[in-house]
Amino acid sequence: MELAFTGSVIEWRGPAPYYFVRVPDEESADIRDVAAMATYGWGVIPVEARVGEIAFETSLFPKDGGYLLPLKNAVRGPQGLGTGDEVTVKMTVRL
Repeated sequence: MELAFTGSVIEWRGPAPYYFVRVPDEESADIRDVAAMATYGWGVIPVEARVGEIAFETSLFPKDGGYLLPLKNAVRGPQGLGTGDEVTVKMTVRL
């Protein structure tokens, strides 16, 4: 399943800061349709994603009925991305 969307970078402040892009409701609904085939536990969904020129593998985190795409420092740093920046994500759910 391939998806593309635009969203804002958000920061979660825990013991260490983490950065995410919220997957929009429509795309989250599509992912929920295949979640049982894709998850490897705890509701996380493995994906291959691209932000700008950087491709990476990660897992979506379930949150409030939707999903959050984690943005690693290796993705954010080279592109100068921070909280509130708009990014376009191309993503493939690995089934």
